[in-house]
Amino acid sequence: MMAKYGVEQAMLNDANPAGDAPADRQIVLDNPWAMERVRLINRIALALGCQLIHLGRDGDGPARRVHIFGYASDLERVELLYTSLLLQMNGGLNAQTVPMRSGVRAWRRSWLLGFISRVGDRIEEAERGAREQARGETTATGRSAALVLADRKSVVERSYRQAYPRARSGGRTTMTGNGYGAGWAAGSRADIGGKRIGRTTAGSIAA
Repeated sequence: MMAKYGVEQAMLNDANPAGDAPADRQIVLDNPWAMERVRLINRIALALGCQLIHLGRDGDGPARRVHIFGYASDLERVELLYTSLLLQMNGGLNAQTVPMRSGVRAWRRSWLLGFISRVGDRIEEAERGAREQARGETTATGRSAALVLADRKSVVERSYRQAYPRARSGGRTTMTGNGYGAGWAAGSRADIGGKRIGRTTAGSIAA
């Protein structure tokens, strides 16, 4: 539903650019697991056609700051989906019992990484499916869905590169602990765009 909505908004606003203009916003992600929250919102942002840069710690505390670029409708989708998945991720992790002889923090972190990997893949798959379904459709201006989405991607990338011309991709994530599989399974069950999305508010994004 969220993926289909994103494509529909892009198509509808092609004839009215002012209705869905490129934008950006900075968000602070608090502890616990601030870096894993960065990874979660980054996977969501990239899947939904946005670009994100991690700016590091926010002040002297453990919180992290990210800067996201995208069209306004896509940024709204990122925040709504992140808020929902963060609640589901926290709830799922809190319900886990760490196996005996496992390092608690390492196991829990690997669980989070498994969850994030799986929901990220599922969101990407949903977005590809929505684009495929829109193939052949045209906007009021006569442009195809593929062209509209490609143009939006180029605009977002240009805005991101203008703001951070020296930005580079992050390094590989190292992982210890054996909770990844359990987290991956939980990510397979997570709601990535059903009826619950939209009932939460973006105000809880740093919760």
